[in-house]
Amino acid sequence: MANEGTKLIAENRKARFDYSIEDTYECGIELLGTEVKSVKDGKISFPDAFAEILNGEVWVRNFHISEYVYSSVFNHDPDRPKKLLLHKEEIKRLSRKVDEKGYTLVPLSFYLKNGRVKVSLGVCKGKKQFDKRDAIKERDNKRDLQREFRKRLDG
Repeated sequence: MANEGTKLIAENRKARFDYSIEDTYECGIELLGTEVKSVKDGKISFPDAFAEILNGEVWVRNFHISEYVYSSVFNHDPDRPKKLLLHKEEIKRLSRKVDEKGYTLVPLSFYLKNGRVKVSLGVCKGKKQFDKRDAIKERDNKRDLQREFRKRLDG
């Protein structure tokens, strides 16, 4: 995603902590005109967002796009479900994976790619409490190691 044509809008760091990510997919998202403007302004919130497959289509739920402030009365509904754009083969693969026990679809990040809003959708499995504690311990150890390394470099 670090290409020249991409710009990160928002990232779901809570999902990376709560879930172990098995696979990621790049999806388009079907938005209304004022929604696109709000997303480009970064007026989105999705800590509890998830995706589900209904009738061969992938929908994102609990994804809030604030109303565009410079719009007229014809604004969008902030909490409406949004449709994700994927190929049929990808949707079939996702539905087989999600039917397995414990897997869910979680939006990991929203970004602009060549002027279009894209979603990084992760096939995730929930972490247990002890997995989260291990992640915190590993992060603290890494931070301490970096601190020691900097201290030795500075003298």
